[in-house]
Amino acid sequence: MNVPITAILDQILASLPLFKPEFCLTAGFICAIATALFAEQRLKNVTFTVTALSLGATIYCLFLQVPISATTGFSGMWLVDKLGTYARILISTATLLIAFFIQQRHTRQQNGDIYSMLLAATLGMHVLCSTSSWLLAFIGIEMVSIASYLLVGYFSQNKAQSEAAMKYALFGSVCAAVMLYGLSLMYGLTGNLDFKSAQHLQGLMTASEPLVTLSILFVCVGIGFKLSFVPLHLWSPDVYQGSPTAITAFLSTVPKVGAIILFTRVYQAWSSTSFYFSELATWIIVVVALASMLIGNLAALRQKDVKRLMAYSSIAHTGFLMMAIFAYQDTFRYLFFYLVAYVLMNLATFIFIDHLEQRTGSTTLRSYMGLGRKLPLLFSAFTIVAVSLIGLPPTIGFIGKLMVFSAVFDSYQDGQDTSVLLLLVVGALTAVISLFFYFRIPLYAFIRKEDDFKHLQSSSAGLLLSVGYGLVFLVLLLGLFPQLLLDLLL
Repeated sequence: MNVPITAILDQILASLPLFKPEFCLTAGFICAIATALFAEQRLKNVTFTVTALSLGATIYCLFLQVPISATTGFSGMWLVDKLGTYARILISTATLLIAFFIQQRHTRQQNGDIYSMLLAATLGMHVLCSTSSWLLAFIGIEMVSIASYLLVGYFSQNKAQSEAAMKYALFGSVCAAVMLYGLSLMYGLTGNLDFKSAQHLQGLMTASEPLVTLSILFVCVGIGFKLSFVPLHLWSPDVYQGSPTAITAFLSTVPKVGAIILFTRVYQAWSSTSFYFSELATWIIVVVALASMLIGNLAALRQKDVKRLMAYSSIAHTGFLMMAIFAYQDTFRYLFFYLVAYVLMNLATFIFIDHLEQRTGSTTLRSYMGLGRKLPLLFSAFTIVAVSLIGLPPTIGFIGKLMVFSAVFDSYQDGQDTSVLLLLVVGALTAVISLFFYFRIPLYAFIRKEDDFKHLQSSSAGLLLSVGYGLVFLVLLLGLFPQLLLDLLL
């Protein structure tokens, strides 16, 4: 059926108000490029100011969208609902903190270009949170990926950092090609790229199982690359260690929010059916979650560098985030609460790692020996974050894991599914394992004695450290009073 061009234009114009936050990001992206080219040398931090204003305007427009009930635009390809809106608020806020992190840490360099990359990545993550179209999802993933490659390589100053950037780009390119091939198969099987549409679901139901399996596995490769779950995690440790800490903080937190929201939407659309491909999606989530939690936590036990340790910790938390998808039943509050907890904990951790790297010149655990007596406030806050990452009270990590475990246990009681029970058991077991590597940080800082006298270098990023302490305060506040956040999500 041919649709008149006037009707198409009217539909696009009617959908434009739903795209206001993304217009702010697009305008900020263009302005950031212009200021980096023409004004950065004369006006210090002007590109950062433009970026901060763009993200602030984006967050404001997103809050205006919170009361909007679930609606679609652009021929159904753009979805605005509470889950997507809150996720975009979290992404934009975290990106604003990352931009501030970069501005505070790399003040002596001309960094104007890096802010435009951040805004481009943020726009890509907004797309991931707000689409039910595989085409837009692929575009969003590639926007985030290409910007991430540039961010990793931007500050490369030695062979290790250049190697990390190259490995990241090559691995990501292969994953993108595999995902694109999977999408072409899926389109050939269904004739539709909207994973929520009846035509798409019907096409998967009637297609041959081997082809459906192959296409779904290939598509999961692209999403899994952004989430860095097992077995697509191999790039993470080297890239995390070789990148500047501010970029590592970005990679470990913000892109995962967008990818988890996309994965959740796909799983919710497919699990509502009772056909083969929905069971396959469930088993993919279960196997990936189990493998990521086990391999991530066990590999972290052997790490001597804190950034590599946090890379494997991030892989383990990705497994738990996959498990949290099962907590998304009638409400998104539990899943989103844990995403907030994850972002707060990881941003605070990398701010502290960066500060200690500036003071000691190293990111190894041995460099922390005896520093608890010299920097008691810093390591006390660092210990609180470690306690939250484990999932112990009275922190937001404990509340987040408790809610996810409760929701998944309810799911097990409803269906008596052995795989869900296995998720619960392994999740609890790996939480115990994580005790042994997270507590190495306070162990080295407060109990181990330093081998020789350490001369600590001065650091000018006191304001950034204050932001880290503020994040720790939120970790404790939302751990003691989780309703402060949960009530906002009604």
